[in-house]
Amino acid sequence: MASTPKTEEVLNSLRQQVSVSVHSTRELVGKVDEAAADKERERRETFEKRQEEGKTKTGETYEPLRRKPGLRPLPGTEVGLSVTLTFWDVLHHLGRGLALSQRGASRGLAEHWGSLKYCQALSAHTETQLGLTHEGNLLGLSDEGKRIAMYYKALQSEELGHAFALAVSEQILTRRYPEHSISFVRADTALRAGWTLTSRDKAKTKTVGYPYRPQFFAEVWKPGESSRVIPIACKGNHSDRQKAYEQLASAAVHADGVHIGAWNETPALLFSTEIALTDPLTVHVLHADGPGGWLHIPDGTPAADIGLDLGNEQPGIGILKPGQGKDPDSSEPGCQVGPKDPKDYEWFQRVLARVGAAGLTAFAGDGESTAALLTTRQGSDFFQGFAHAASGSVQDQDYILLGEKFEGTDHVFRLNGKRVQAFSGVAADVLGSLITRQDPPKRQADIATYRQQVHARRAKENGTFWDHTWAGVVSIGRDGTVLAMRQIPPFRDE
Repeated sequence: MASTPKTEEVLNSLRQQVSVSVHSTRELVGKVDEAAADKERERRETFEKRQEEGKTKTGETYEPLRRKPGLRPLPGTEVGLSVTLTFWDVLHHLGRGLALSQRGASRGLAEHWGSLKYCQALSAHTETQLGLTHEGNLLGLSDEGKRIAMYYKALQSEELGHAFALAVSEQILTRRYPEHSISFVRADTALRAGWTLTSRDKAKTKTVGYPYRPQFFAEVWKPGESSRVIPIACKGNHSDRQKAYEQLASAAVHADGVHIGAWNETPALLFSTEIALTDPLTVHVLHADGPGGWLHIPDGTPAADIGLDLGNEQPGIGILKPGQGKDPDSSEPGCQVGPKDPKDYEWFQRVLARVGAAGLTAFAGDGESTAALLTTRQGSDFFQGFAHAASGSVQDQDYILLGEKFEGTDHVFRLNGKRVQAFSGVAADVLGSLITRQDPPKRQADIATYRQQVHARRAKENGTFWDHTWAGVVSIGRDGTVLAMRQIPPFRDE
């Protein structure tokens, strides 16, 4: 049985650069197509059996699932056989992805710090894979991670699948769009600004009636310009490559649930992260290209006042499918931004900007400012009211990390018997533009300034570092967020 690593060893391992295997080939496209065909055949057989047993509704017919067409491997210039990153950066992406998830009643413990439960889940391995030899730097499950997987396999594979998808997406998109900023927002939170997704939303408007949606949107943007939206559908598993093929086939359904622009023109990124119990972790990824995804805004639109236009509550249910020949146009289930009303593009860019800003304030523990950036349907109530630091996230800490001031919230816990402190926050100047206070003088978030500040940070160094003054591991994101952890000096009697 492996001995428990010392706390110092854990902190050092979090900042170690590792290689993560990436699988994106023409063969993968074929395997995913085969998996999709198999799943569709199973669905048809299940429907026919239900029909024979009289369990279908009157007039109900079989409808095959709509999947994102034109899947292909990524160009070698965007990602090779592996990507290099640190596990602390991956957990930083997971923490950002969980910030608006509303997964627990006690935010500070259940979701704000949800990424910390994985800080010992992965470790470096020596392995020969995909024709490459890596000396001790391929990432795989640690003994601790295998124990977690025994009890929380579904949760671990889902959350780490999201984390690696976001980390790899950032590398792909920054290479694809080197002059732009990249923001990741939760798709459900953004869509709820205009659509009633489920009956649980308790809205008076009609629900979309379609359960398939991407997990995240990547917004590629510059201040005051048209931005581009790329849906990201991501999953994870503890099985094998066959399961990854099936998950990518499923991800193609989810990615196609939202169209930005005309029918079948929206690009997408699809991921399945294979977290095997014995082999190194592998990220399987495909993409769909297309001329859509652009949120076109009129020339001369001022960058200031990028507030949410509540006058456009629902752009419309369904996706317009152009007719062919004598067949008329039809409506397919899902959500579509444009192209019938060009104002939808500008409106949705404002939505994404506000949800992106809300993700930052939530990550910093500022519930009041987060609530002010969201609508009721998006979950503003979840972030309102007093939260005690023991059970919730409270923005009441600031530190100088690597020479820059960050403000946010912290959490103290024990790691292998030693007390450690985790701090999540946002660069003080960026957060200062987003802080909302209801007490006089009343202040609202300045979204335009926030976007300009974040875009200007592209020139600053980002990634994982060791801060010798703070004595801990620090991950600084391109968006100005920070996730840091250090060991706390012991009490005298410890």
